[in-house]
Amino acid sequence: MKKVLVVGMGKVGSLVGILLNKRFTVTGFEKLPPVYDLPFPVISGDVSDEATLRQTLAGFDAVVSCLPYNLNLPIATTAWQLGLHYFDLTEDVPTTTAIRLMAETAKAVMAPQCGLAPGLIGIVGADLAKRFTKLRDIELRVGALPRYPNGLLGYSFTWSPAGVINEYLNDCEVISNGVFKTVPALDGIEVINIEGQEFEAFSTSGGLGTMCETYAGQVDTLNYKTIRYPGHAKLMRFLLYELILKDKRVLVEQILTEAKPPVQADVVYVYAVVEGWKGAVLEREEFYRAYHPREIDGKPWRAISWTTAGSVAAVVELVADGLLPQKGFIKQEDIPFERLLATQNGAFFK
Repeated sequence: MKKVLVVGMGKVGSLVGILLNKRFTVTGFEKLPPVYDLPFPVISGDVSDEATLRQTLAGFDAVVSCLPYNLNLPIATTAWQLGLHYFDLTEDVPTTTAIRLMAETAKAVMAPQCGLAPGLIGIVGADLAKRFTKLRDIELRVGALPRYPNGLLGYSFTWSPAGVINEYLNDCEVISNGVFKTVPALDGIEVINIEGQEFEAFSTSGGLGTMCETYAGQVDTLNYKTIRYPGHAKLMRFLLYELILKDKRVLVEQILTEAKPPVQADVVYVYAVVEGWKGAVLEREEFYRAYHPREIDGKPWRAISWTTAGSVAAVVELVADGLLPQKGFIKQEDIPFERLLATQNGAFFK
């Protein structure tokens, strides 16, 4: 792997390109002029133009899609046809299912879900789980939040508004009482106290990736919930269901993006808990980190940007180094956490 195309030059995509450019020959692909001054060339193009997309991808060894979930499938399909390694950040279950079907006959790697959740949180959860001889519960939590919230929602859209709304509307896969189930998003609200600060967490779609399949028959409980400031879920339920805007996603995205623009001071919470037996002893293992904005190459980057970009860039490194399978579908929970931390970009998470 030498030449990598990064599609989508937004906040995350630009940083993915910057990080990968330290090792690979990177080119960006974007419909609009890039916002940032980038150290690599950017091709202007539209992913909806199949001919242009195919012609562009043909010159690369790998492609990383940093676009919203609903734009990933044409890129994945073209990569599969051309035999390119494919990576993305999607949380969307139908998109991942389609990519997984393609991966059965792929000549290269198909690795969706390489962000935070799904992605890093699954890698962390699996790392805790392998320390037990018998598992009982795996509970995973991630929150990308403004450090200093204002307003009743206590939120800002530092991540893709389309992705957030998708997580809030689609049903969520869980294992409960040892049985695979789906539960509604925005349900299952619980209180979490982190270093004296109270938060709420509730079910959102896609955060587990393929973990329900991987741990079927091994756990009594497996779930993923998103961390927010108290009251957020109630207000989102009011907006989406009581005002009946759930079928008007574009309108909801526009309203929320204008009302809650990105902030510079954000924080990403990553919290995983696994319970089970080590021999005959019932024990509990926990992982907790709070990630804050950091400077990379002299420029400040939000926590959500560098954690997401660092995660996918580390997986690209592992494939390039031959430390992960070289073709087919890659589950995030199959990626060893210690190997990810040992990469140039995974080291950000130490």
